Amino acid sequence: MITTTTSLLGELPPEGRERLMATARDVSFPAGTRIFEEGHRADRFWIIRTGSVTLDLHVPGRRAAAVETLGPGDLLGWSWLFPPFSWHLGAEALSPVRAVEFDARVVRELCDTDPVLGRAVARRVAEIVAHRLQSARTRLLDLYGPYGSGASAR
Repeated sequence: MITTTTSLLGELPPEGRERLMATARDVSFPAGTRIFEEGHRADRFWIIRTGSVTLDLHVPGRRAAAVETLGPGDLLGWSWLFPPFSWHLGAEALSPVRAVEFDARVVRELCDTDPVLGRAVARRVAEIVAHRLQSARTRLLDLYGPYGSGASAR
């Protein structure tokens, strides 16, 4: 069972969280499994229970570039919530992963019929995306900026 402290579930109203969890199923991925590919249909999402997943970006003529690593409690996948419902990145299990899987269509329908839950899910997913974009910005500045991100000077 996942606790309510996960990055998505902990922020949802208790009744909505219970309704959402009623649609979930436990899954596992061996290390090295491609969970999804950039550009493919985003028809599900996961909350990682154990293990780690690397998010990567296709680079023509090169290996995929690792963008971020997710671990226990993290939401894996947000493209399912926003049209055109296709993955913006790829994902690979870095280690054996156990997760809770959600069918995106079912969750979108649940959110449509329960506006309070829908607003809470959309807001929390948007907050997670914003946080990840800020983290990516800081990493890029550290790698390519003339003075780094300046994060240590703050």
